[in-house]
Amino acid sequence: MKKSIEFDSNNNKIQGKFYHAEGEPPFPTVLLLSGFPGNEDDVLGLGQKMIQYGINILTFNYRGIYKSEGIFSLQNTYEDIQAASTYLHQEEVICKFKVDASKLILGGYSYGGGMALAYAAKYPGFKRIFAIAGADHGEFAREYKRNPTFAEMIDTIFEELKSPAGPVRFEGKAAEGKAAEGKAAIEELTQNPTPYDLRINATALANRDSWDDTNATIEHHLLPFYRALVNTNAQKVQITAFQDNHEFEKSREELAATIIRWIKSP
Repeated sequence: MKKSIEFDSNNNKIQGKFYHAEGEPPFPTVLLLSGFPGNEDDVLGLGQKMIQYGINILTFNYRGIYKSEGIFSLQNTYEDIQAASTYLHQEEVICKFKVDASKLILGGYSYGGGMALAYAAKYPGFKRIFAIAGADHGEFAREYKRNPTFAEMIDTIFEELKSPAGPVRFEGKAAEGKAAEGKAAIEELTQNPTPYDLRINATALANRDSWDDTNATIEHHLLPFYRALVNTNAQKVQITAFQDNHEFEKSREELAATIIRWIKSP
């Protein structure tokens, strides 16, 4: 069962969806972070799939995207994740959706995968974390600064995404014919990538139970982070790779099954 929900993040109304599990409660519950900009519904079809196996899913649109109020930024995404976590811990929500508060899991896809791991490094409330094709935003910042072709591509994408033509309300004002709103979000990252750099934050994540997946940039984003975790003696880290594109168009059933098995494991 899918239900539209709303919660507050720093006086901004955030819009989301709660996929309420079937079966015998209480249910393990995943706070699932979308890619950027995501959509107004599910994440890779995982919500609809996982409720059939007794797993709740909460997903939402970040601040400033689609119908969520406010302005998009990385710091605001942090605050939105915290607000979603607070929402899940409310007694009314726990009772309504039969949430197993002892089995709360943080996961994310693409942009959301990187932010899930970066958030978990800063806030230790989630003991189990997974990332699907998760971006290391520290590596993203390095590539943006060293690769003009990549930077131009990202600037173009952000220009197309900005409101009112696109779904994202960025910080900043347009100036000198450039995508200043989108550039504000990029500059936020490139000027201070440390909070979002997974390799730097590996030590803070080493004692968590994590599952990571990627498809095209495993050598740049996942393997360096994985090695940094291993170097900190992390004991519960595993990689599962799928031969597919970034949208997992051919392997969504297998992807869902892998995550479900991991959540159900001791």
